[in-house]
Amino acid sequence: MAIVRKKIWPEYFDDVASGKKGFELRLDDFEIKEGDTLLLKEWDPKTGAYTGRTTKKKVTYVGRFKLDKLFWPEEEIKEKGIQIISLE
Repeated sequence: MAIVRKKIWPEYFDDVASGKKGFELRLDDFEIKEGDTLLLKEWDPKTGAYTGRTTKKKVTYVGRFKLDKLFWPEEEIKEKGIQIISLE
């Protein structure tokens, strides 16, 4: 099991740290798998610096998607966007 370190912006940090936001939408440009720990370090893009706050979350699921391989036509995705729904 690996620890994967990533930045997270202030407007998302509290919801992830508290467990309210139980998902992360990320570009698939790094390796991560179920069982890994995601260490999120709060990053303020306005100051260009870390705030010092961190939170750790266990990865329970990783879904990888390509726009042209989804259920909907790419044109509709570009027009309407995609939403992620977290379920309890």
